[in-house]
Amino acid sequence: MALNGALVPALVLLVAFGSSGAKVEEENPEFWRSRAQRTLQSALDRKLNTNVAKNILFFLGDGMGITTITAARILKGQLENKTGEETVMTMDTFPNVGLAKTYSVDFQIADSAATATAYLCGVKTNLNTIGVSAAARNGVCKTQKGNEVTSILKWAKDAGKSVGIVTTTRVQHATPATSYAHSASRKWYSDADMPAAAQSRLYMTPWGVKDPEYPKDYASRGKRRDGRNLIDEWQSLKTGKVAHYVWNRTDFNAVDPETTDYLMALFEPGDLRFEAERDPNMDPSIAETTEKAIRILQKNPKGFFLLVEGGRIDQAHHAGRASMALHETVAFDHAIAKGLELTAEHDTLTVVMADHSHPVTFNGYPFRGQSILGKSPLWATDVLPYTTLMYGNGPGHKITNGTRPDIRNVNTQAKDYVQLAAVPTKSATHSGEDVAVLARGPMAHLFQGVNEQSYVAHAMAYAACVGADVRHCRGLPEDPAVQSTVAVGGGAAAVGGGALAVLLGALLALEAPV
Repeated sequence: MALNGALVPALVLLVAFGSSGAKVEEENPEFWRSRAQRTLQSALDRKLNTNVAKNILFFLGDGMGITTITAARILKGQLENKTGEETVMTMDTFPNVGLAKTYSVDFQIADSAATATAYLCGVKTNLNTIGVSAAARNGVCKTQKGNEVTSILKWAKDAGKSVGIVTTTRVQHATPATSYAHSASRKWYSDADMPAAAQSRLYMTPWGVKDPEYPKDYASRGKRRDGRNLIDEWQSLKTGKVAHYVWNRTDFNAVDPETTDYLMALFEPGDLRFEAERDPNMDPSIAETTEKAIRILQKNPKGFFLLVEGGRIDQAHHAGRASMALHETVAFDHAIAKGLELTAEHDTLTVVMADHSHPVTFNGYPFRGQSILGKSPLWATDVLPYTTLMYGNGPGHKITNGTRPDIRNVNTQAKDYVQLAAVPTKSATHSGEDVAVLARGPMAHLFQGVNEQSYVAHAMAYAACVGADVRHCRGLPEDPAVQSTVAVGGGAAAVGGGALAVLLGALLALEAPV
């Protein structure tokens, strides 16, 4: 292959310096042979766990494609003063790995609403729709009724288990909303967003109600126009139970899991702050909220289902901010570690996956141990450097008069740096490649191979004997009778069905069986 003559010396220099990053032990073939043998023996010693899953921990990294996992692994190691590439994420330790196909019924590349309906409800659907089958049409209210499908959280609750949601997004965002809502449009956050025919649906606080943390911020005030306050209604429904609503760390820390039946924690008017910008004095981390959730839910002798979403990985990618996306992923991995610490593998199925990916690329020939947020040492043919991480499209398109910006003196590791994008879009899109599904615990071996994303809900349900297929509990080999999981009416959330609304923060909504 022909190379620009001016770049040949640079390439030679790259090869020369590239070898210097290796550890001395890695130059010895026995290092790799012995490491491979240990891994092989671990695989040979592994026994299938065919127990019934009492609990299910489901960790969903929104937008956490394989490139994001790889880059976050390196960042995690580098934050620990290691080279990074050899680092082992908590999710890397899961022995069972498969791939899920993420397309929706109507689009090659899906959004978080369609994908959530697939992996939570077990049914693929159309873009932008939540908790409904593909017979419902995006934005067409009249097509919603009769096409509702229920989520695995509803199945688990019907089986007597406790259920909970932890998310770093608003409670009405696509992933958490699909656990309880049925909506022909994920964008119907409040009645102000909906067509007149649909304005009888349920949302959070009345128009103009001040946010407790930002009382002077008009954008943070309630949006409902029917006068109802669903936080108050939620609390009134819990009469006779120990139910807490909190919005700050002080009150959150004061909640005693041993005596608490229900908890609703809304820490921001909208989505939580990015982990790199989180005020630890005001808002707990996703690992801390996950711990609180598990400690409350695990009191139920019948077990629990907990959905934990690292939702802002996706939002950082949409903004072209790779640093933020990777730090969110590292924080998400810490939450996974906390989940494993608090549960036992013999009775808890833990699944980690993404809903979709993003057009972020990991490219160039960076040296071993070079910052994952840095620049390739080998410049492009325009004799300008470029970053190791870039986007196929997004707000980072910076070409002016056919020339890229010179980033030699730019700190590309800064949290607000926006990576270069090949195509100009206001927000980076999703991408359509398969996503990883990682599992450990009872029946984790079901999560292997390449499957439709809708398979995930059914595999989790089978492992825990919730929903229609309870053969695993009864030891029955035959196929289950076909049972409908279509529900007409409200969703599984305590506050009722519909697309819960007003941008009122990140939820830790914990439901014991009613």
